[in-house]
Amino acid sequence: MTDPIRVLLADDDRLVRAAIDAILRSAGDIELVGQAADGAEAIDLALRHRPDVVLLDVRMPVVDGLTALREIRRLVPEVNAVVLTTFGEDEYVARALAAGAAGFLLKDSAVDELPNAVRAAAAGAAFLSPRITRQVLDRLPATPAPPAEDLARIATLSDREREILVLLSQGLSNAEIGAQLFITEGTVKTHVYRVFTKLGCDNRVRAAMLAQRAGLLDPYRA
Repeated sequence: MTDPIRVLLADDDRLVRAAIDAILRSAGDIELVGQAADGAEAIDLALRHRPDVVLLDVRMPVVDGLTALREIRRLVPEVNAVVLTTFGEDEYVARALAAGAAGFLLKDSAVDELPNAVRAAAAGAAFLSPRITRQVLDRLPATPAPPAEDLARIATLSDREREILVLLSQGLSNAEIGAQLFITEGTVKTHVYRVFTKLGCDNRVRAAMLAQRAGLLDPYRA
């Protein structure tokens, strides 16, 4: 058996924490190692427990969730974060991604999306609620042609790397990409690393946004 995914939860609403606790425990492969009621406590617990994934609410007292996210990413860079909030406005999505979030999940999402988001973040994949995924891509300004800088970056990719970029932009995990392309998960990880290096991106969401701007993602073209 594999070790459970260790999660730290930060939300100032006790009832919300209890509900999320119940959902995660029922997943079977996820362990809640700590709960924080504000951003400052979340930073302290992240340093103490060094979880695999931290779930952070946006609006919390003392230190807000996005400030806590930036500090946690600075102090414990190996931790992946999912922002969990009731607010779906563009400003929160953009700020969460800029702060290094691996996912953005609305609290009114389907129950099964929560453990799926945790699993994706733990595996190094991006997870955004379907509404948020579309929102992130739609918020990019329309341009008559893809930016030359983005096209130049895409041009450095091999055919296989470009194929993998499109698949990871669709939200597929490394294992799912490997199964679709009939290659090992380890090979996918190597390709993903090379894609990030060539594109100058440090996570899948930013890579997906660049792919969208460059016109690689047909479903999101204007």
